Amino acid sequence: MKPIIKSIASAATIGLAVALPLKADQLSDAELENLVKRSTQYVALFNTLNNFVVDPKNPLASGGWNKTAYPKGLANASVRALPRPNNDTLYVLSMLDMRDDAVVIEYPAFDSKFVSLEVSAMDHYVNIPLATSNGDFKKPTKILYYSERTDGYSGEKVDGVDQIFEMSGEFGMAFLRVMPQANDPDKFKANMAAIKEVKLQTLSEFQGKPAKPVTPLNTPKYSTDANVYAENFLEVMQWVFNYTSFDPEKYEMDKEALAALQQVGVEPGKDFDPNAPKTLDYKRLAATAAKMYAHENSIWNSPKEVAPYLYKVFQPKGKIDIDTMFLQSVVGPLGQPASEAMYPGVTTTDGKPMNAENDYVIKMTKDEMPPAIAFWSATLYDTKHGYFIPNKEDKYSVGQNAGMKLNAEGGIEIHISAEQPEGVPKENWLPITRENLGIDIIMRIYQPDLEEMKTWKAPKAEIVK
Repeated sequence: MKPIIKSIASAATIGLAVALPLKADQLSDAELENLVKRSTQYVALFNTLNNFVVDPKNPLASGGWNKTAYPKGLANASVRALPRPNNDTLYVLSMLDMRDDAVVIEYPAFDSKFVSLEVSAMDHYVNIPLATSNGDFKKPTKILYYSERTDGYSGEKVDGVDQIFEMSGEFGMAFLRVMPQANDPDKFKANMAAIKEVKLQTLSEFQGKPAKPVTPLNTPKYSTDANVYAENFLEVMQWVFNYTSFDPEKYEMDKEALAALQQVGVEPGKDFDPNAPKTLDYKRLAATAAKMYAHENSIWNSPKEVAPYLYKVFQPKGKIDIDTMFLQSVVGPLGQPASEAMYPGVTTTDGKPMNAENDYVIKMTKDEMPPAIAFWSATLYDTKHGYFIPNKEDKYSVGQNAGMKLNAEGGIEIHISAEQPEGVPKENWLPITRENLGIDIIMRIYQPDLEEMKTWKAPKAEIVK
């Protein structure tokens, strides 16, 4: 069995494997907050990835590990597998189980302004192996995925494979985003057809051999981060840590995460004992997590506070700090780095949170439009859960794919309202239900001009009286 922690013999010298688990009432407030901060990246991805595998309520679910989910169109209000999904690119989701064999995926060529392949294991570090911004997707490409503990494979060259990518855990996702060019019927049809050409095989199948038997898997209950913190946190974290690779000598965040979880009895390689005394007060843990999550959402909705993070989110292991990781895991897992997309929030002119009891308008002149090399969008969510707001118009965003109409001067007005305002094109209307519901807008700027982004300011929403 390959080790879960590299250099495990020296663990004691770096502060690991030396402390016994604390009793349930022994964690200080600061230690409990550190536990939440160091665990959220794993909790968020545990829920997100498992929801994308088998959740019957998720139309994007693959139906199992080592399978791919193909979209039928842009996402709608039925999507509940992750907070703040987008409504302007198509998701092609390949769910990877690399325990028993490596996995090979073939990606076709695309005729699209924006295509990006994002990969992440359950530790939420993000890599972009292929992107149109780098000149990729002009020809088919085969990528082999494996982890350091994949049985029978250790990174050697394989005939017919173009790239070999080592994941930081045995479970992960290869997440393809495709701008479907919905404004061009011919390109849209071609891209929808190309998406179906994404092909996943185990390495054995790719080499013409029988597929290896799959080791049975006993997955803890998954749902939302709040539920995990309140109900089965220790079981989830033990499971995730057993399928994640750590190198505490090389990565400070690995060292700190291992130390924080060791305080409550979670260590890579251990079995979870449901009958053991709890080392945590789950009620207190859940309350701490809720408070910390609310604070992170307030940061995201403050242009001044979130600005330093926008260039740092969704980076590879060793390239991201814990504060940025915590923010991205709370607000919306599995996003893109700044080179591929940026996600500025839209605040109000009066500084108050947006609420569906009011109507709003967002105005941009031609010179104020987002500096997108590919394209941009503005998407409406409920603040509490980060889901699309259901509406009979099936309209959740404004943009090139979801629809928008510029005015004669090249600017735009986006209206958030319970009824379509007179004279406002339907494309520029985001419907709400009149109720006491917190709402927020996230803009997505795909392949942004990073130099112009330094001075560009996101628009503000104004109450319509």
